[in-house]
Amino acid sequence: MDNNNKQVYNYTVILQKEPEVGYHAFCPILKGCHSQGDSFEEAIDNITEAIELYIESLNAI
Repeated sequence: MDNNNKQVYNYTVILQKEPEVGYHAFCPILKGCHSQGDSFEEAIDNITEAIELYIESLNAI
């Protein structure tokens, strides 16, 4: 995504600690937008990237 055209949006993200290891992250308003990470920070980074890619795919339509 071109940085000149980038806008800032805020989305609610829910993180759930997995019983064995890591975290599951999802954005309820973006159907099917899920990710995971071994640590809280990794899960946040991964869901942020997933949201960006999700929005890029919507813009491509």
